[in-house]
Amino acid sequence: MIELEFTPADYRRIRFAFSPVAEAVTSLRALSAGRRTGVHGPWLTTVGARLDAVDMPLLTALVRPAGYVPDFLLPTPEGRTDDLDTGLDRIAGTDVDVVTHELAHLAQHEVAQRGPGVDQRAALMRDLLADPARAVERIVTELRRYWQAAIAPHWPRVHALLQADLAHRLDELAAGGVAGLFATLHPSVAMRGDLLTVVKYYDGRARLRERGLLLVPCAFVWPDVLVGTADPRPSLTYSPRGIGRLWESAPDVTETPLAGVVGRTRAAILALLELPMSTTQLAAQLALAAPTLNAHLKSLQGAGILTSRRDGRAVLYRRTTLGDHLVAGQDSSAPR
Repeated sequence: MIELEFTPADYRRIRFAFSPVAEAVTSLRALSAGRRTGVHGPWLTTVGARLDAVDMPLLTALVRPAGYVPDFLLPTPEGRTDDLDTGLDRIAGTDVDVVTHELAHLAQHEVAQRGPGVDQRAALMRDLLADPARAVERIVTELRRYWQAAIAPHWPRVHALLQADLAHRLDELAAGGVAGLFATLHPSVAMRGDLLTVVKYYDGRARLRERGLLLVPCAFVWPDVLVGTADPRPSLTYSPRGIGRLWESAPDVTETPLAGVVGRTRAAILALLELPMSTTQLAAQLALAAPTLNAHLKSLQGAGILTSRRDGRAVLYRRTTLGDHLVAGQDSSAPR
């Protein structure tokens, strides 16, 4: 178990962020673990065929199924979120001494180095450590290729899930304070006095020292929790609320009585909005021009079927209870 020790200033410096790079890095762990019957099973069954152009031996040597993940692979976002390029630039800018230290620690980490291929990974680590500056260039290049192949096709839905979690956690913080927030964050996490405890395979205590704590919802970290204590800001990466719905297919309502009433496009919009999405995300999913999509959204919102709220520069849409009932009603032909 690891314990994070809060000071009064740390409570005031709790913030949330999410990161495309964090999703890519943690998805490598899900890929290495290969739990095809778990939450990410549907993703695992399709992603392998798209990775031929990626140096997977390199990436899976850096992110093992369990154990230590080098901190420089999970840079801290400056704002609510970084885009992919910004996150990769942060990795590229890591001091070579830090890279050397963390790769050397990974090479000797007992838990991370379990499993077949030990000799091959050891040889690869020696190669990386011989030229850490070149190693970082290789890592950034391969992470970008991996993102495009494995994560980018699914990013609109993952992004919507993360945004929904942030909205929910901020509401919890406003309603129940820090105690209420951590009571439901993850089964492995608990607040005891000024100590935040996290069940891990190792024991330790870290003082936050007025640096605050960054809370990072991350779809691919499931079912684990990642704890970072390095400067500039400690972090806790956890599974977002609703992770079990991530890979569920939206119900096909395009050939249903609902589509006959509201039209196929609007029925498809309703089916997708089980999770809140912006117009950009919806347009990407439906291959619709923004003006056309906005016209449909305004009509559905005017009928009380959708609702919206602003999140930074984006406006997120989701179904109302009426919208939920309309979509759910397609699952049964029985009179209501």
